[in-house]
Amino acid sequence: MDCKETFLQLFRENIHREGAAALLDYLEHKSDFFTAPASARFHGSYAGGLCEHSVNVYRCLEAYLERERVKELYGLDYSAETVALVALLHDVCKIGCYKGGTRNVKGPDGKWKAVPTFYYEDSLPYGHGEKSVYILSGFLRLTREEAMAIRWHMGFSGEEDKRLVGQALQQYPLAFALSVADMEATYFLEKDEAQ
Repeated sequence: MDCKETFLQLFRENIHREGAAALLDYLEHKSDFFTAPASARFHGSYAGGLCEHSVNVYRCLEAYLERERVKELYGLDYSAETVALVALLHDVCKIGCYKGGTRNVKGPDGKWKAVPTFYYEDSLPYGHGEKSVYILSGFLRLTREEAMAIRWHMGFSGEEDKRLVGQALQQYPLAFALSVADMEATYFLEKDEAQ
């Protein structure tokens, strides 16, 4: 099963709230979600990388939440819908932001050659996590914890005031769990893809 089919299956099996069908229609037919890269030059920097990253984050979040310590000591227990929603959709802010082009790279022979790349151009500069929350809220209603998880999924790697990040992660454990899953997918599962 390819990544798009996996994403669609996970979405359809788990996300059923009002507005989900319109959101899925937007992702499939009115956006570049399934063909966009996850980044311009690092993890998932190829067509389809955003979808692949989203599925990877889903799998990492699911595994994190299954840990005995997480379930018993921290008491984290979220619905399958919440887990799928925050993991699969945390980076919808990247839709429409990457444009194809070329950049020059020196080859092993010492000669420069043009290689394909992506450039980041955001026509809606609303931030990162907050832009994803904004886009999703146009389709369906998020719980406060879902919104906070998506908003703060970058954890301490973002450029926000670290005090606010810490407060958000402490008050909304799903935000911490999603940030861990996002980092695991980015820096471990997808590390070999980085250029």
